[in-house]
Amino acid sequence: MAWTRPALVSALCYRDPRAALAFLEKAFGFETILLIEDPDGNVGHSEMRFGSGAVMVGSEWTAEHKSPASIGGMMTQTVHIQLLPEDGPLDAHCERARKAGAVIIAEPEDQFYGDRTYRCKDPEGHIWTIGQTVAETTPEDWEKATGLKTSVYKT
Repeated sequence: MAWTRPALVSALCYRDPRAALAFLEKAFGFETILLIEDPDGNVGHSEMRFGSGAVMVGSEWTAEHKSPASIGGMMTQTVHIQLLPEDGPLDAHCERARKAGAVIIAEPEDQFYGDRTYRCKDPEGHIWTIGQTVAETTPEDWEKATGLKTSVYKT
């Protein structure tokens, strides 16, 4: 069966999108599925996939479309990758990202909602959270652990 683009895809701007493509492949295991270049070989548009998800990687193309590296590390989104068991253990994924140049800003840790997560910054400052379910939990478990009230939970 052919891969289908998900209904929601993040698009990230980089000063050096070609370097970003190489980093995302090496650090996280993304695969480039589309690369459009201008006559000078510059990346015009690209798409990468990971499992059933995808991300678009492009250049800074307007004053409003900038890499965090160009605007003092500011951003309006972070990106989450959810690992499946067949992707291997999260801690090994973290070490892979670290060796590829990611700056780990939160080491792997079990969360109250049943995932083990870590957070990192890519070379241009985009923040990525990587999670993997390690325990089945319920909203009742979360409320006992945190005191937070879950008002909507659909599966």
